Amino acid sequence: MLQGVALIDKPLGVSSHHVVARARKALGTKKIGHAGTLDPAATGLLVLGVGAGTRLLTYLVGLDKTYHATMRLGYATTTDDAEGERLDGDYGDVSLLTPEAIEATLVRFRGRISQVPSTFSAIKVAGKRAYDLARAGEDVELASREVTISRLVMGAHTPGAGYRDVELEIDCSSGTYIRALARDIGAQLGVGGHLVALRRSMVGPFSLDDALDVEDLTEEDLQSLSSVATQVMPRWGLTSEQTGELRHGRAIACEGVEGSSPVAAVDLDSGDLVAVVDSTGQRTRILMGVPTS
Repeated sequence: MLQGVALIDKPLGVSSHHVVARARKALGTKKIGHAGTLDPAATGLLVLGVGAGTRLLTYLVGLDKTYHATMRLGYATTTDDAEGERLDGDYGDVSLLTPEAIEATLVRFRGRISQVPSTFSAIKVAGKRAYDLARAGEDVELASREVTISRLVMGAHTPGAGYRDVELEIDCSSGTYIRALARDIGAQLGVGGHLVALRRSMVGPFSLDDALDVEDLTEEDLQSLSSVATQVMPRWGLTSEQTGELRHGRAIACEGVEGSSPVAAVDLDSGDLVAVVDSTGQRTRILMGVPTS
């Protein structure tokens, strides 16, 4: 039974759904999903779950992310990125901005912040995607959300005709909209801003350095469920007897892992992931069972 997790480097100009479709063709299976989409204009790390790995994605979608972004200061756009139309506005002279002024503004966006997602986002409003409503000309009002920017570092500056591109390195919580971040930084500076490039380099402990082109994906490239699970949750080694009990759906005593959830229950002999369990009670509660391969 084909199951595991694949790390893919998504190319520019294709959707995350397209990458999933290509992976299904490469591996000859339909049961593939991803742990957090990337827009077609973004590139970088896409984490795919295969077979039982699709259920493990539940524990990966909320992991922190790392991005390399290019923010264009000088004007704002309708979509908060380069695909939108320029918005009319009374923008300040971007050529007068100093690195010190930009850094002083970045300080305000570090830590826990409130952010209104881009109107052209996949968030659902009354059952419809916000970007579909916006493209239909409807007014879309999205609620603000709390996100955490744990690292926001300014890199190289590239001047242009009436704008300046600024490189940013960002560590953030899941659900952060980098387009909205670029928009809000530009607004704070009084010159307008939007996102022109985005590349995701980390999802939790998983790195773009270990990713490959989806066209090159083979079964041998899949990371095992136990390897992935134990990188994001505590590991509980099971005896053969405990493995048998869990495989039959029976609750067992939580010896040595009390008070944790989720926990990766791994068979000590085979090294296989048997289940993801909740051990906050006196006995386990199975959150996710893994079929034998």
